[in-house]
Amino acid sequence: QVQLVESGGGLVQAGGYLRLSCAASGRTFSSYAMGWFRQAPGKEREFVAAITWNGRNTYYADSVKGRFTISRDNAQNTGYLQMNSLKPEDTAVYYCAASSATAYITTRSNEYNYWGQGTQVTVSS
Repeated sequence: QVQLVESGGGLVQAGGYLRLSCAASGRTFSSYAMGWFRQAPGKEREFVAAITWNGRNTYYADSVKGRFTISRDNAQNTGYLQMNSLKPEDTAVYYCAASSATAYITTRSNEYNYWGQGTQVTVSS
């Protein structure tokens, strides 16, 4: 089992930034790839970014490419999502997730085994 707890969400003006953290406990965090997803009201959960277990490879949704950066610190059992140049359309609940599919990066939510409870990000115009 891996327990994930997100933090760092909040209210920010358009053009601002936030840094989300995902603290992991339980089984070895470094054994899992990590992803961030988000869900806006009335919409399905969507992929945002993912990183391999060793941090060497990352992948982003087109909507956040160039603005968001995913990273991880396995020594601290923590993952991060740096979000810059935020837009109102980035408003959503953000979830971190861990996947045992370590051979590749996956954008499919059903390939993530563990999920956090989510943190709200609200971007005002």
